[in-house]
Amino acid sequence: MVWQTGAYYFDKIQEELKRSKPKNLQIHKFISRMDFAYEVADLVISRAGAGTISELCLVGKASLLVPSPNVSEDHQTKNAMALVEQDAALMVRDDEINEKLFPLAFEVVNDKDRCNVLAINSKGLAKPNATKQIVDEVEKLVRQ
Repeated sequence: MVWQTGAYYFDKIQEELKRSKPKNLQIHKFISRMDFAYEVADLVISRAGAGTISELCLVGKASLLVPSPNVSEDHQTKNAMALVEQDAALMVRDDEINEKLFPLAFEVVNDKDRCNVLAINSKGLAKPNATKQIVDEVEKLVRQ
């Protein structure tokens, strides 16, 4: 297991897990090569920012999304729901983490068929040429 905590939580998590850290858990403040982390992941547990959603779809990974409650207009929930409604991800609300996150994560990661369905559906939502499509549209509008 690989866990990117962010710098803010790193020391606290290290301290909390000092006595009971699983041997197969790697904890990092930041992962600069997310491509490597995605490659080895069966299931990604993440916030639901637009950049992350895009990456998860491009690499076709099963994901369990936890939208941040600290963003304007609850846009991360909307991002997550775009995948959930297409059976391309699962979602746990931030205020449900303690009771639902790990049981659901273990259930899904131990169900290879479910992971595969989520991954395939996620990959189907990818927009690998989105930048070019946006630029083409802008150019069309400019020419009008």
